[in-house]
Amino acid sequence: MRLVRAPVAGFDTALPPIGISVDRQRLAKRLWRGTADNGVEFGFEVEVPLRNGDVVAVDRDARYVIRQIAEPLLEIPLDVTPDAAAVIGWAVGNLHFAIEAQASRILAPDDTGLRQALDRLGIHYHEVIEIFHPHRFAGNLIGHGHGHGGHTH
Repeated sequence: MRLVRAPVAGFDTALPPIGISVDRQRLAKRLWRGTADNGVEFGFEVEVPLRNGDVVAVDRDARYVIRQIAEPLLEIPLDVTPDAAAVIGWAVGNLHFAIEAQASRILAPDDTGLRQALDRLGIHYHEVIEIFHPHRFAGNLIGHGHGHGGHTH
């Protein structure tokens, strides 16, 4: 097993990439294991979570690249009036979900409770399968998708 402590810099970009597929929850951890598409096993012990596209190892024949797995998300278009945008922010924020805000849309985890809230408020959304990059604030993930009774970390 190969140990990875940080992404690799200064590698030959002509080397063919070999993917290490990983879901977002595991990718956010400091300690985890993964297997590359060619069967090479890796142990990860990182200070800062890795990201999709990070090169984590290089040998003379290939470079090993983190490939975050796409996941089901709800896409909420932001082609709305400011008051409608405020309602969208309230609906998503009230459920404490991590989001990815872009210029023309918000992405949030596909969740039954969020669907029900958006439907009840008449907010348009649709399903997508994409790589999710939730926003971070001061090094911490914004929103953890927990209820109002307490915090989960």
